[in-house]
Amino acid sequence: MSSPSFSFELFPPRTPESAAKLPATICELAAVRPDYFSVTYGAGGSTQDGTYETLLTVVKHCGIEAAPHLTCIGSTRAHVAAQLERYRTAGVKRIVALRGDLPATALSAAAPGEFRYANELVSFIRETHGDAFKIEVAAYPEMHPQAANPGADFDNFRRKVDAGADSALTQLFYNVDAYFDFMERCAKAGIRIPIVPGIMPITSYANTLRFCNGCGADLPRWVRLRLEELQDDKPALLDFGRSVVTRLCETLLKNGAPGLHFYTINQADPTLRLWSNLALAMPA
Repeated sequence: MSSPSFSFELFPPRTPESAAKLPATICELAAVRPDYFSVTYGAGGSTQDGTYETLLTVVKHCGIEAAPHLTCIGSTRAHVAAQLERYRTAGVKRIVALRGDLPATALSAAAPGEFRYANELVSFIRETHGDAFKIEVAAYPEMHPQAANPGADFDNFRRKVDAGADSALTQLFYNVDAYFDFMERCAKAGIRIPIVPGIMPITSYANTLRFCNGCGADLPRWVRLRLEELQDDKPALLDFGRSVVTRLCETLLKNGAPGLHFYTINQADPTLRLWSNLALAMPA
């Protein structure tokens, strides 16, 4: 059995101030030698330039592999092909292939583009670049919020695997049974690719609710009530949040999860405290 993989997610900074802080954050996170950093695509169909610049920042400041998120909705084959060539020229070996959000200025029925679903993007990458890229896709243990039902959502995931995905990263979750149930469904369906849990540190009551509501993740009632109670006591809330997420990670790793993918929100401290709690390997 291979060793667990650990990775960190960043997003393109939105202001000059946050851009100035990002190199230091990258260096702090890179000190524990993750397997790679992923870099998200801008929400609402914004440009890929921020992803590319952030990726170059990772490579420049730590030399660790960086995996850009590549979305396809509202895009053309020519545009996606150009992005793939750009990344391949930059030495990228891994792509996180996603459907993505519609551009904010486009209506769903009228949005230009030649791709509808992420499995079509995965197929296109394989057709044009073979095995040059390791392809990560998204998995939703608790169902994508836009899916018609759990069965349809699982079928969507299976199509991405059949199209050539190498592994998957899950949406955040705090209900560990949702992940294990998803893994059981994958086993029954003959899906064998690694499916790495996505881990979101808890740093505030409002943000945790917002993230869960935005992606359809269940926040267990007892956790929500405790966060609500502690929202005006920041140190106590952080201690409680770290305890909850540490236990989640310990349970996942103990029961065979192939690694952890941390959603850092461009902050080093919350993730590194979890790393320390879990006693994960530190560089010599």
